[in-house]
Parts: sequence; structure tokens; C-alpha cells
Amino acid sequence: MSVVTEIQRAFHPVTDLLEKTHAVKGRVNEYLPAVNLPEAPAWTRKQISNFPQLSEFEVLRHFTKLSQLNHSIDGGMYPLGSCTMKYNPRINEEVAGMQRFSYMHPYMPEVDVQGSLEVMYLLQEALKEITGMKGCSLHPAAGAQGELAGVKMIRKYHQIKNNTHKTVILVPDSAHGTNPATAALSGFTVRTLTSNEHGIITLNELKSKMDETVAGLMITVPNTLGIFEKEIKEIADFLHAQDALLYCDGANLNAMVGQVHIYNMGVDVMHINLHKTFSTPHGGGGPGSGPVVVSERLLPFLPTPQVVQKSDGTFELQHVEQTVGKYRGFYGNFGMFIRALCYIYAFGKEKLSQISQTAVLNANYIKSQLRDSYDLPFESKTLHEAVFTDRWQQKTSKVKTHDIAKRLMDFGYHPPTVYFPLVVEGALMIEPTESESKTELDRFIQVMKQVAHEAKETPEVVKTAPHRTGIKRLNETQAARNPVLTWNQNHS
Repeated sequence: MSVVTEIQRAFHPVTDLLEKTHAVKGRVNEYLPAVNLPEAPAWTRKQISNFPQLSEFEVLRHFTKLSQLNHSIDGGMYPLGSCTMKYNPRINEEVAGMQRFSYMHPYMPEVDVQGSLEVMYLLQEALKEITGMKGCSLHPAAGAQGELAGVKMIRKYHQIKNNTHKTVILVPDSAHGTNPATAALSGFTVRTLTSNEHGIITLNELKSKMDETVAGLMITVPNTLGIFEKEIKEIADFLHAQDALLYCDGANLNAMVGQVHIYNMGVDVMHINLHKTFSTPHGGGGPGSGPVVVSERLLPFLPTPQVVQKSDGTFELQHVEQTVGKYRGFYGNFGMFIRALCYIYAFGKEKLSQISQTAVLNANYIKSQLRDSYDLPFESKTLHEAVFTDRWQQKTSKVKTHDIAKRLMDFGYHPPTVYFPLVVEGALMIEPTESESKTELDRFIQVMKQVAHEAKETPEVVKTAPHRTGIKRLNETQAARNPVLTWNQNHS
């Protein structure tokens, strides 16, 4: 019997979780009242033969079992690089759920929501102080929307100055995919800057791609390799001399919070992911929130409205005259503002730097312990995340990054970010955040070393992973190209 077969048999009970519930004709709930609305032909299923008949209890159990197969930050370490999957403190949830906040409605008179407006004002001011920037809008609903608002402000800046010739945005080759997408969506042409052998963008590279058509540069600091862009101030000064602006992607702010003012680096606009740096929940546990902070150059164009404090100490919503507009209904994802403000105040001004210090320490500890097991594409010093490659595993046994990621699932870990950044072939991008203890880091390191050993000694175990999950390896390409989105007897 092969090693792979032994593993699969040992964990057969886990697979049983997804066995189909056998439907029985007539097993339905009788107590629900009949629908008294007319049927809409467009929404009526044409073929309904052999449709599963299940009781409410069976449906509940089915979805509960499915939920137990999910992985979350509450269940285990989530080393997803460039995503900052940190702990979401429960006290934040308690405060956000208080009726004095949750019962508010955006149509209520300002005089009746002064507490909520004050929360927004305090968060605006806190984000300005943390970054050193001169203005802030909480309006964008997510990081990508904040990014869009930021680039639209750059466009508005040039429109006001009649710089109709400035039609190009520069983007590094290591950038998040949203950067070129946002620039293109905003009407710009994208021109790529190439990272050097140390993984950074140099002033000389910028000069080689610069001309009078360049409206600005979008850059991530530290970049997606976890490397600080050490020429950032010289790059900013050069751009400003050409009347071009600098956009900083705030995806990796967790590496710098409390350490440096973004404003002093010459940045004109940056979006901040509250669901990364400031601990508000990600994804389905969200929603996200992507406030933007700006320098003096872009103050007149901030998304509207702003919360301002009047001379009598009360708060009001104020509209911006030359604003780039609104990007969603009402005033932003308010529940996230409460959570983020709680997180910032919990640390306070004096201890905020502990976030980035611990995040950088944790990432570099992992890097130091795994550098003999996995290839490092760059020898440069890194901050909050470590990027490895599958080069050694590919060379010895044809084990790929994809296989390593799948095998980690057998040990209760969400896979790291894979095949990104695109400048690194076979990238494994690990970001532990400041939330993880040394005990947990050591366990993760031990598992990573074991997978590296398996890749060398028993590669088939890694190539056929995962073995301990309810669903085994899928044909992800086929699933993406031919999705089955409605119930069909042949797929049940």
C-alpha cells in the first residue's frame, strides 16, 4: 500500500462529512405558509424532476458541516502574504454592536447622530496623524475603491491644471494587479517600471521611463517582496519636479505604522486598508474599508462628504467643492470605523509602533528559519513578509509551489499567497502578522520544514495533497472555466 493511500484511509472519516444527504420524497416542512405572490416566469425553474426533498433540520446540518470545513483566522494561522490576516479583537465587535451605534441610520438628522459623527472625525484625525498626511476621507468602501478614488484625484489635479498631455501612470513590475487595473479604469495608459536585482525601483529606472506625459507613479512601500523602497524620497522629489504625483498603495502599511510618516516620504495620496492594518474583519466577515489620505496638492478633490468639527464642538458633514464625487451610498462602512478606532486607541500613540515591530520580527524569524529549506529570490532585507520560491523542490522532485500550498492544508494552515508577486517564479509569500506567538511560528516552521523534507523523500505525498480535508484536490482550471452554478441532478 502506498504512503498516499495510507494517509487517505486514515482520514476517511473527514471525507465522510461531505457524503450526500439522501433525499426522501415528501420530506418537506409543512408549517411554512404558502407563498401568496404570483409566480414570475423568468424565475421559475423549468425542470424540477427529482429535486431533493429535505427537512429544514437536514438542510441546517448540511450547511453546518460545510461551515466546519472552512478555515478562518479564529481557527488557525493564516499566513496569506500581502493580506495581513491578523486577529480581529472581540472587544471591537462588542463596541460596534452597541445599539447606540447599530440602531443609527444615515437619514437621521445630524443633531441626533453626533456620537457617530465624532467617531468618524476621530478616525479621520487619527489616520492623518499616523501617516502625517493633510487630509482624509473615510468614504471608499474597500481598498480597491480607495485606490480608484486616489487615482481619480490625480486625474482631477491634472484636469484642473489643464495638463491634458499627462495620460500615463507608471507602475512597478512587482505591483498588485489592482494598480494597473485602476490606472486603466481611470483613463490612463500604464507604463511598467522594472525592479533591479535587489527587488526595488531605482531613480535611474524612473528617469529612463519618464517624460512629459507621465501623470504619476503608483508604488507599494514596502513592496510586494517585503522590501523597503529605499529611494522613495528621491523618486518623489523627481516626480514633483515634473509636476507628476506619487500614489502609495497602503497594502503593506502594517510594516511601517508608528515608524514613519508617509507624508515625509513625498507621498501625495494613499489608501489605507482598515481590514489589514487596523484589524477590521476581512472578506465575508467584513465589509472592508479603504479610507484615503492626501497631501496638500489633493485636498480640494477628496471624496465627499467630510466630517468637520465646528467652533462650538459639534460635528457636521461638509461637502467638498472640487470633489471627485461619491463612490458609494452614504458615508462609508461605519461599523468598520468603530472597530478600527477601538484598535488604534487600544494601542495608543506610544505603543502603536509595537504593531509593525512585532510584524517585522515575526516575518524575519520565519525567513531566518526557512532559508535553508526554501530558496530566497532576493538577499535584500525584508520587513513584514517573506517570499520564497519552489526552485529547489522543482529541481529535486518536480514539486511545485501549488503542491506545497495544498500540503499545508493537511496540517491546518491556510496556504500562503502563491505565484505572487509575478516577478518571482513559483513564489510562496508568507505574512504572519504581529498576532502570532513564537510557539505558533515554531509550529508553522516545523510543518514547512516537514513539507520540504517530504518533497525530497516522498514527493507523491506532496503532489497529491491535500489528504486530510473534506474535499481533495480540485481541477481548479476546469472549475473556473466551466462553473456549475445551479442545481443539476447530474452534479448532485
